[in-house]
Amino acid sequence: MRVLVVEDEVRLAEVIRRGLVAEGFVVDVERDGDRGFDTALSEAFDAIVLDIMLPGKHGYDIVRDLRAAQVWTPILMLSAKDGEYDLADAFDLGADDYLVKPFSFVVLIARLRALIRRGAPERPAILRAGSLELDPSRHRVTREGRELALTPREHSVLEFLMRHAGTVVTKAEIVKAVWDTNYEGDENIVEVYIGYLRRKVDQPFSTPCIETVRGIGYRLSE
Repeated sequence: MRVLVVEDEVRLAEVIRRGLVAEGFVVDVERDGDRGFDTALSEAFDAIVLDIMLPGKHGYDIVRDLRAAQVWTPILMLSAKDGEYDLADAFDLGADDYLVKPFSFVVLIARLRALIRRGAPERPAILRAGSLELDPSRHRVTREGRELALTPREHSVLEFLMRHAGTVVTKAEIVKAVWDTNYEGDENIVEVYIGYLRRKVDQPFSTPCIETVRGIGYRLSE
């Protein structure tokens, strides 16, 4: 099993390399983001261990650009930061797992073996519904080839609708998926954002795609 380690801390990179080799892995090490990205793009690996803060190309950018290039190698990210938004960003961009430094080497090995067992199934980089396209990694939305300027919240609501295209979703389901878990406001906030989306996603075009299902919720046409 071949693993790429992209880590700029020399001691940590060497500890990881030695430990993985002792467990029977073949290990390549890169110590900056640019070389790490080029190696991950051009060579085949069973998994990638990737630091977030790197000289050169940032770890998040590496994940995003690999997924955009349809490289689906499982990626385990390492970070000195333990914030829920860092974790969410890593997963949104296409990472498969996440460890916070300092971490247990036993846990690292277990997580890597689990990722490798699952393999690298192809995952769509872009969500599509008719002429509407949404790229989660680049936060880019287009319809009929025209780029749409959405706020982060509008983008999140639309992404949820697109991931459930053809299915009726309730206001409660949208709030749970898009708003903070501590949000205690009115679920009718969803109506406001659906209105914003309709003005940007539907009204400039001939065919509306966001449908209100009276008494239940909303559905995005497939």
